[in-house]
Amino acid sequence: QVQLVESGGGSVQAGGSLKLSCAGSKYDFDGCAMGWYRQTPGNPGKKREWVSIISSRDRAIGYYADSVKGRFTISRDKSENMLYLQMNSLKIEDTAVYYCAACNLGDTTADYWGQGTQVTVSS
Repeated sequence: QVQLVESGGGSVQAGGSLKLSCAGSKYDFDGCAMGWYRQTPGNPGKKREWVSIISSRDRAIGYYADSVKGRFTISRDKSENMLYLQMNSLKIEDTAVYYCAACNLGDTTADYWGQGTQVTVSS
């Protein structure tokens, strides 16, 4: 069974940093784009949104939502089947559950999802 397992979430004050990691297993993700999405629990009116996506190319290209551009950096290590998200200058509105995703990424869809990791930013 394909697995994506996130880690690195936690609580931090506004302005702080966190680095999320996602370990993929039981599947070769080399040919897939991978990305990070987030969703705010307890707010059913707000859909899961994409945060950042990185291409499958050897010279991987990162794409960012406007809300995180300049603050977040996505990267991947294909040899280790790992995906990362370095989050700097965190804001309260970044508080959400962050999900790792892989393959056929859409605005809110993907073939494979992790279980999510909570990020809480406080003032």
